[in-house]
Amino acid sequence: MERQELEALLTLADELHFGRTAERLGVSAGRVSQIIRRLEHRVGAPLFERTSRRVILTPIGERLRDDLLPAHRMIEDALTRAIAAGRGITGELRVGYSSSMAASLLLRTLASFRTSHPDCGVTIREIQLSDPYGPLRKGEVHLQVTELPMDEPDLTTGPPLFSSDRALLVPSGHALARRASVSLEDLADTTLLSIGGTVPPHWLDYHFPRRTPSGRPIPRGHAAIHWPEVLYLVAAGEGVTLACVDAEPHHGHHGVTWIPVQERLPCTFAPIWAKQGASARVRAFVQMLGETARTPDTGWASARPVAPGGAPRPGQEEPPGHGE
Repeated sequence: MERQELEALLTLADELHFGRTAERLGVSAGRVSQIIRRLEHRVGAPLFERTSRRVILTPIGERLRDDLLPAHRMIEDALTRAIAAGRGITGELRVGYSSSMAASLLLRTLASFRTSHPDCGVTIREIQLSDPYGPLRKGEVHLQVTELPMDEPDLTTGPPLFSSDRALLVPSGHALARRASVSLEDLADTTLLSIGGTVPPHWLDYHFPRRTPSGRPIPRGHAAIHWPEVLYLVAAGEGVTLACVDAEPHHGHHGVTWIPVQERLPCTFAPIWAKQGASARVRAFVQMLGETARTPDTGWASARPVAPGGAPRPGQEEPPGHGE
């Protein structure tokens, strides 16, 4: 069985969509269809049922997929380990995160990375939003997964990993707490709590806007240094704040109600690293982060993976390879 046939079969079995399979493999949908037809001719039976609305595996296709998956994983793991040994993916890698949602992705990636690169030790640590790039610039971490936007000349942004819509956090007794959703225009009648410290103005203005879409000023309240402090202040009735709607399972707090925001104000997470620090370890981990982010995880609430190939943001690189 040729490798192209193996990858086409397993990818199509995963996607159940010829167009998405073609995108992942970097070929045309017609080429994928041709490969599958050739493989079905060799097997002597259909492997997929195709209609105008859906693609599903036949029982024979399911059995072939299940039989081939372990061997495919062994081949890929062996090849990855050989590449790692040849390119020096050893030593220590320190990775930061600024959100519990990012930590969930890191933990999933860590398990795979340790299997593929057993000679590279990895540790993770939390990065405070009040000093978002300090640990990276000091060399305390080699890369981190954090919220965009990021526009720093000495730092590089990798491909976006996942995105979440926004929620407004209000005291449970607040008038807005009875609403099914809120508009950014409602912020003009509140006091918005935010993050202080050495936060870049462009980042702060995006996540905690100073004006509503119509131009009305949004009153500012206390700027906290640590995120838990913001939650306590909201619960105490000192103001309201904005957060990722998918963070509620991680940061639910008694006395705080989370209300979806009607407008699209996505919170997108991506890996960042120093431009002078793009080692083989960093690039290998970033690549695995992207692969892991595209793998569904039921423990992730509804945070959406970001499709590869989107428009780069300031400072964003193309998906990195393993080389220096």
